[in-house]
Amino acid sequence: MRSGSARGEVLKERWKAFDSVPDLPDIVVASSSLESSALLTEKDVTTVAVIVGPALPGDDDLRPTPGAIEASLRYGVDFADLAERAGFTGEAGTTHIALLPRVHSRRGAHLPWDGLPLRIVLLGSGSGGPADLRHAGAALAKVTRDDDRVVISLAPFVDSGSVRSAVEGYLLGAFRAPRLTSQQTAVGSAMPQVVLLVGEEPRDTLESEVQSVVAGARGTWLARQLTALPSDVKTPQWVAARAGALADQAGLEYRVWDEAQLSEEGFGGIAAVSRGSSREARLVTVTYEPVLNSDGAGQSADVPKPQHVVLVGKGMTYDSGGLALKPRTSMVSMKSDMAGAAVALATVLAAADSRSPHRVTAVLPLAENALGGASYRPGDVIRTYDGTTVEITNPDAEGQIVLSDALGYARLRLEPDLLIDIATLTGATTTALGHHRAALFTTDEALAEVVAGAGARTGEQVWRLPLVRDYRSALDSELADIRQTARGDQGAGAIMAGLFMQRFAGDTRWAHLDIAGTARSTAELHEVPEGATGFGVRLLLETLAAL
Repeated sequence: MRSGSARGEVLKERWKAFDSVPDLPDIVVASSSLESSALLTEKDVTTVAVIVGPALPGDDDLRPTPGAIEASLRYGVDFADLAERAGFTGEAGTTHIALLPRVHSRRGAHLPWDGLPLRIVLLGSGSGGPADLRHAGAALAKVTRDDDRVVISLAPFVDSGSVRSAVEGYLLGAFRAPRLTSQQTAVGSAMPQVVLLVGEEPRDTLESEVQSVVAGARGTWLARQLTALPSDVKTPQWVAARAGALADQAGLEYRVWDEAQLSEEGFGGIAAVSRGSSREARLVTVTYEPVLNSDGAGQSADVPKPQHVVLVGKGMTYDSGGLALKPRTSMVSMKSDMAGAAVALATVLAAADSRSPHRVTAVLPLAENALGGASYRPGDVIRTYDGTTVEITNPDAEGQIVLSDALGYARLRLEPDLLIDIATLTGATTTALGHHRAALFTTDEALAEVVAGAGARTGEQVWRLPLVRDYRSALDSELADIRQTARGDQGAGAIMAGLFMQRFAGDTRWAHLDIAGTARSTAELHEVPEGATGFGVRLLLETLAAL
C-alpha cells in the first residue's frame, strides 16, 4: 500500500501537464476580404464566420453588414436572408450554423461554393459595442473548438477597439478548465488558428493590438487554471514552486519564504493561520522590472513616468474555516480561495509579456486554513509584520490576517507608488453585488476613476463601496490594536473588512478589490466560463496602462 503522502506525489505527477499554460488559439491578421481572399480555397480552412447585425430600431429586418455582403457575393447565397428565415435575430452572443451541401451531380454541373468551406457561422454582433463584440467572439470560440482553421471577416468592425473586443472574447471563450481523467490528463484538443480579414486596413496597428490582447488572455487563462486545480495538488508549497518556475521562464526576479523564515522575520499573521494545517505556508514575491531608456521613461519617450505597482493577492489554497468550520456546502468552492494570488501572479507575468512601462511586484501570501489541534482561536492576539497586534474574533476571516502581513511587508520594504490588494475576502460582497461586479475600496478619487474606467473597458466591472469612517470604532479592541472583525451586530461586512485592510496600507496610495463574487461562476456566460473566471487580470493590466 502507498502512504497518503506517496499517493499525493503520484497525483501531482499526473497533473504535471498543467505546469504550463496551454497554447492559446493562434490569431492572424490578414488584409483581405471574404470576397477576394484566397484563404477560403485552402483545405485546412474548415469554417467561415460572418457577422450579422440585428435590426435597426424600428426595423424588422436584419441589418446587412459588409462582411455578410462579401460572403453572399463569394458564395452566391444571400446569408442575411438565410439568417432571417431561420429566425436568427443577430443578438450578441448568438450563432446560426449553415452547413452547405457538397457537390454531387452530373459531370460539368457545379454549385457557386465549389471549393469553399461548407460550414458557415452566422454571428450575432448586437449593437456592435465592445461588450457585444466580446460576446460574439466568445460564441464563435464555442462553436469552432474542433476546427483547424477559422476565417472571419471583421468588416465593418476593423477599428482597433472593435478588433480588440472580438479577439478578447474569442480567446477567453476558448478556455477549457483542467481535467484529470482515468486515462490521461487533458485540457482538450489543439486550438484552431483564427484568421481575421480586415479589408484594406493597415495590419501593423491591429497586430499590435492583438498581441496586447493575447498577453491579457494568456494571463487570464493562467489565473483560471491555477484557481481551478484541486487543493490536494496546489498546496502552498506547490503554488510557490509554480510561481518560481513561471518567474524563471519569464526572466523575472522572485523570492520564496518557507515557514521557518516567515516565523523568524515576524510574519505572525501567516504563521497563525497556517498552524492548523500539515501543509506549510509560503510567501512569494515576483518582480517585473521594465527596461528603461536614458530618460527613465520606459519603452518609448511618450509613455508616463514609470511607477512601482505592488499587487497583493490572497492565497488561501484551501479554507475550511478553521475552528469556525464552514458548512459542507460552503467548502466545496474553497479551492478557489487563492484566486487573488493567482490573479496577482498572472498580472505580473502579463505585464512583463506586454512590456508595461511600470515596475510591478506580486506579493503572494500562501497558506491553508485547516482544522487541527494547533489552529488559531478566537481570543488569541497575534502580531503582524508591521508590529500591529490583532485580536482574533473569527478564524474564518483568515484572509484579512494573511493579507495584513503581506500589505505591511509591501508598504515597509517595497516602497510602492501604488498598492492594490485583490482577494476573495467576504461573502458580504457577493450578497451586495452578486457575481458580475467586484467591490472597489479606496479613498483616492483619481485612482477610483482609473480602476472603474479600466473595468468598463474590459468588462471586468467594479462598484465602489465607501470606507465609512464612522464604522471604524467597531474594530476597536480592548486587548490589541485592532479587532479582526467588527464588534456586535455591525453589518456591512465588506466595508468592515476594507477598513481593516486600510490600516495596513497606511498612507500608501491604495485600493482594495474584493472579488469574492466574481472569482468563480456557477454557469458559463459568454466569455466567462463555469468555475474559475480569472477575474481581475485584464482589469489590473488596463489599470496599469491607464496610470
